[in-house]
Amino acid sequence: MIKKLIVMGLLCSFSASFYAQKTFNINLSSKKDTEVSPVVKEKVEEYAAKINTIIQEEKKLMEEELVVLQARNLDKADFDREKAQIADRYSEKMDKRIEELGFDLDDVIQKQVRYSLLNTDVTSKEELKEKLLKKFRPSRSFTGYFSYGIMTLTNSAQDNVLDKNIGYANNLEFGLKLNYQLSRTSPWAVISGLGFSWRTVRADNNMLFTRSADQGVALVQYNGNLDKSKLRTGYIMVPLGMQYNFSKLKNAGMDIQYRSYYTGFKIGANVYGGVKMSTNNIVKGNDGETRDRGNYQVNPFVYGAQITFSYNSFSVFVKKDFSNFFKDSYFKNDKALIFGLAIGLD
Repeated sequence: MIKKLIVMGLLCSFSASFYAQKTFNINLSSKKDTEVSPVVKEKVEEYAAKINTIIQEEKKLMEEELVVLQARNLDKADFDREKAQIADRYSEKMDKRIEELGFDLDDVIQKQVRYSLLNTDVTSKEELKEKLLKKFRPSRSFTGYFSYGIMTLTNSAQDNVLDKNIGYANNLEFGLKLNYQLSRTSPWAVISGLGFSWRTVRADNNMLFTRSADQGVALVQYNGNLDKSKLRTGYIMVPLGMQYNFSKLKNAGMDIQYRSYYTGFKIGANVYGGVKMSTNNIVKGNDGETRDRGNYQVNPFVYGAQITFSYNSFSVFVKKDFSNFFKDSYFKNDKALIFGLAIGLD
């Protein structure tokens, strides 16, 4: 049918000008632009050239018949009927000659699929299997992540002055996550990495953090209007745990199976530990804004556990400190509990 349309197009063009010349070309961009296999590109261009030759040869013969037909000075109805018969005859001839070329489309498609998957035109089964094993090896990499969580301080004992005057608290974190899949088909992976965490606790009720006379930390009432009062502490964090991936096994061919590590639903559980970088007490009131990086008795070490539910690159998590937020007996037993969202670059 397509070839008939080509022929009819040529006939219409011929009716306007007997000797108009047309060409049939297929232009493929470079491998860099289209990722077309060089072998596939060569075969398609060769096939296109052969089709073009057939079209030009049959077109020339058809034009010669049309010249004779027009010289007969037939009325329009007879001319259109015979012109259509010529078109059908040359269409069938083109179909037959193109079919006799024996172009194996399935073979070309298989070659392109192989090239798209492996970036190679290898045909040896041993070499192909080696390429497949290399491409579908276990996932072992570092990926970036960013997370934000709402934080609260839990206290199993009676509420202290901080519990009664705490405002909004949050945890902002980013870093690198280590993904170490145990095997190509394993749903299990070791997870670790390195993160930078900033935990911010805001005081409410016109209260602010201050250093007490014994170089400790306390909450005191501000004399005036307090716009901002927050204690921000930065930590270097290191997690260590396991992740289970529920994605199904896939077949890469040649009896090679693999499990996609970065897609699907995953559950992870890990412990973590952190070392304090610095603490910044930020206060803004009637006297302007002040920032103090002094010692506010925030715990220099933190440790706890986390559970994470992920789908592709998006995660929700719950993180619970087992260490107190402040050291020694300051605001005793207050421990951080964080609910948050994370976006991973995996």
